[in-house]
Amino acid sequence: MPASIPAPNGPNRILGLPLGDLGLFSSLLMAVAFGFLVFFATCFVAILGILFWNSAGHHGVNMADSYRYFALPAGVAAMALALVVLLSLWARRRFADTVRG
Repeated sequence: MPASIPAPNGPNRILGLPLGDLGLFSSLLMAVAFGFLVFFATCFVAILGILFWNSAGHHGVNMADSYRYFALPAGVAAMALALVVLLSLWARRRFADTVRG
């Protein structure tokens, strides 16, 4: 009979990050870091896409459009979503702590 491995009773983790144990400042910092990560990743993909679009079809799309129309909205939306999720986790844990004792 194969041995079963018990599930850990620790905090919820996503990619090794204990999201359930983050404080207010840590939650804000993680949300901003996630927004920057999405901004730079989207900017990289948008620059490559515009580069291929311009070279394949002899178009004249400005490279600054990758920042303005793709990366900035994606980064702001990702940061806003991360703020909502992480601050709601923090507030729910804070409220549960005050109710318990």
